[in-house]
Amino acid sequence: MSLLPKTLSVLAFLVLAACNTVEGAGQDMTRAGVAIQQESRAAR
Repeated sequence: MSLLPKTLSVLAFLVLAACNTVEGAGQDMTRAGVAIQQESRAAR
């Protein structure tokens, strides 16, 4: 098993452990997406 799947598995576990509901998981994912977009725009 390579490093990427292991890393993604750990990340997924942490995200799911950090929120108690499906709605909370959706909000966490949205915030992560927004942060990635902002960093991408700043790097241009």
